[in-house]
Amino acid sequence: MSIFGDIVGKIFHRAKPEQPAPVVEPDPAPAPAVEGSAPSQALADIDVAAVLDQLASESSQTLNWRVSIVDLMKLLQVDSSLEHRKQLATELHYGGDMNDSASMNIWLHKQLMQALAANGGKLPADLIG
Repeated sequence: MSIFGDIVGKIFHRAKPEQPAPVVEPDPAPAPAVEGSAPSQALADIDVAAVLDQLASESSQTLNWRVSIVDLMKLLQVDSSLEHRKQLATELHYGGDMNDSASMNIWLHKQLMQALAANGGKLPADLIG
């Protein structure tokens, strides 16, 4: 399973523990938006921000998932090592320098929020804009 799929699965399982998590892979290539096309519904009706806020409130660590990709991954108990972040960047089609981890991390967080929303997840506009 992809790292993105693992992240979606953990959010879904937390929101709907009685249902099996959907298998979700990022698109192999970014497709242009098509007017009237519907996003994937893997996270349909799930308030992703509420799920992540709940997890953060239950965590023994102070994790700022709204800003940090590393904290978001730690919150979901996904390996947040540089190697795994590079793999996630590849999955999400990062075109920048993967040795510039600060820029990559900022891009990853933004892209991950957009990908979660594209998969039906509910997120505040300031996190996906």
